[in-house]
Amino acid sequence: MTEPAPIANDDLADVERVLAGDARAFEGIVRRWQGPLVNMAWRYCRDRGRAEELAQDAFVRAWRGLSGWRREGSFSTWLFAVAANVYRNELKRFPTVTAPMEDAPEPATPARQHALIEETNRSEAVRRAVLALPQRYREPVVLYYFHENDVDTAARTLKMPAGTLKARLARGRALLKKRFPSLAAEAEGISGGGVTHLNRNKEA
Repeated sequence: MTEPAPIANDDLADVERVLAGDARAFEGIVRRWQGPLVNMAWRYCRDRGRAEELAQDAFVRAWRGLSGWRREGSFSTWLFAVAANVYRNELKRFPTVTAPMEDAPEPATPARQHALIEETNRSEAVRRAVLALPQRYREPVVLYYFHENDVDTAARTLKMPAGTLKARLARGRALLKKRFPSLAAEAEGISGGGVTHLNRNKEA
């Protein structure tokens, strides 16, 4: 996902202002990225209140390390990497209880007369299945599908080689398809707004 130029420019301007001593400029960064960081945290813990707390911790960490952004990539990639590290470490200390994949219900095939409701239920079932993946596969799947990062961006966020991320994406897809054969048959998958194409192969 390519970051729009106006947002990238706003991020750069606010960072420069903060580093120059204008602490209030950080409020612009929070306004732009609070929603995405809370949503990302929710994918990790499935608790809205805790997700908001985790996002706040991520902003605090970003504030303290703002001078560490080297401007080699987009600010949002750096910020998401900081957040992912905060979420991962916090959940190691206080793990979220997740059900194993075997306990996640099979997504139902939508009935014509209840297509919208069934599609919503199906999408939620897939999300629960993704959250039940082992963390090494869950994080790449969440970033690539839910947040629509491309492979390079997701790899930088998780601080791993692109090849490693591709391998984990493939393994994550394989685990989901093994658990839910209908996903393989219908070639569907995950997005932030619902169920889309599981085999999104633009780079993976």
